[in-house]
Amino acid sequence: MALTLKSGFSFDYDNLFGEGKVTAADIDECKDALAKAHAAMKVMRDTGFIKAHLSKDGAPEKVYFSKLPYITEENGKLNLNSPASIKRLHAFTEKIRNNVDAVVSLGIGGSFLGNKVLFDVFCGEFWNTWTPEQRKGLPKVYFSGQNIDPRRTGDIINHLKAMAANKQTHGGGKFKVMLMCMSKSGGTLDTMSNFMVILDALKKVDTIEVECVAVTDPNMEKKTLLKQIAVDNGWECFAVPDGVGGRFTVFCEVGLSTAAVIGMDIEKFLEGARDMDKACQNDDIWQNPAMLNAALKVIAYKKYGRNIEVMMPYGDYLKSLSEWYIQLLAESLGKQFDKEGKEVCEGRTPLVAVGTTDMHSQTQQHQEGTLDKVVQFIKVEKWANDLVIPNVFPNVKKLADISGVTMGDALEVARQSNADALKSNKRFNACFTLPEVNEYHLGEIMYLLAMSVAYEGELLNVDAFNQPGVEAYKRIMGPKLQELKAKSHA
Repeated sequence: MALTLKSGFSFDYDNLFGEGKVTAADIDECKDALAKAHAAMKVMRDTGFIKAHLSKDGAPEKVYFSKLPYITEENGKLNLNSPASIKRLHAFTEKIRNNVDAVVSLGIGGSFLGNKVLFDVFCGEFWNTWTPEQRKGLPKVYFSGQNIDPRRTGDIINHLKAMAANKQTHGGGKFKVMLMCMSKSGGTLDTMSNFMVILDALKKVDTIEVECVAVTDPNMEKKTLLKQIAVDNGWECFAVPDGVGGRFTVFCEVGLSTAAVIGMDIEKFLEGARDMDKACQNDDIWQNPAMLNAALKVIAYKKYGRNIEVMMPYGDYLKSLSEWYIQLLAESLGKQFDKEGKEVCEGRTPLVAVGTTDMHSQTQQHQEGTLDKVVQFIKVEKWANDLVIPNVFPNVKKLADISGVTMGDALEVARQSNADALKSNKRFNACFTLPEVNEYHLGEIMYLLAMSVAYEGELLNVDAFNQPGVEAYKRIMGPKLQELKAKSHA
């Protein structure tokens, strides 16, 4: 059983629904809750209103992520995607083409994870080793700010210095580095500490020219720290809009500024998200991918104890998609209290896996361990550059037997074998299929997952758009850092 869209995107839930799994009766028992959840999604799209949702400051806050796939003049008033903002992103691409040697994207959480998905999927591991011509004049890209790690930060600085020295040796002039600092609050410790360390170090190198870009809250009346610094220094700015939580920002200028850096087709990415949003407006659960996905996962969790979701794409460069999903699911649904303030300690736990890699590490637990998991596969139907396994050792039967097939076909045989084995031992699993890896289909699956957690929040009666648990450690951390600073100056 599968729900397949006109685009070819498919959600195969055969190993999650039916006898011995989530049943039609289970779905029917939830029909009233599903109808309410679906109605809540319509209100959210129309007005931005989500029942009981408050900002981290305790004030009512609209939710606007569902508007992001739509490029309209009206969105410009909310600092969302408009014709003017998309035009500016294209201009940004041309500004840096053949003019910037390296971009360091600094961010954490939603300001890192979604951007890393875009880079991994469309650039791959070896982008920074390509020539400028191979990159079509676009820069090398590095990520920082996602941890306060002195060794890695030092390594990035030394690497940039070495590239600058090499360019100078070959008469290429100054090495141009753009630091893209991303923080909605403008004061995120992890990001800002890395930003200041790297900026300070590079400004002391004669062979390096540094340019900064700020991605932060655009409010000019009450500027964030980063916004004020950017204004004072005349830096270019992009917006982290109100009403769009970090885990959803891949569809706004946070993610799209990185898309612009690597020359990704922004309109196609948003088109995929937009078409998925339209599919998710269907009143029929069996034709609505997000509602169906959410219903099956919530029922598997609440009735059958499957409180862990293993997100397992088959493809190395899709691992970061699974890592992005970790934040999406954990922050959206891991809540101590429901919308009425009752303590519920709710939410499923997400785990990262990659096929076939983790078939050789995690699958033993998936196959025979505790019955508490749903394994969610992602497969690619058609690989852009598939490779045939050659018959290099014809006298070695075991190796000769696998020759003549493509690596993509072998990968799918491995995935299907894993799915069949799990099914044979009452292990719930399902599969999303991307017809191919491109901007459109990536937009589809990322938006589907975002809308799915919105539905789950309603079904579980928790606020899927706040993150009070994240604020708890921050309140403790601030004073501790002040104590540390005082001791260092004593």
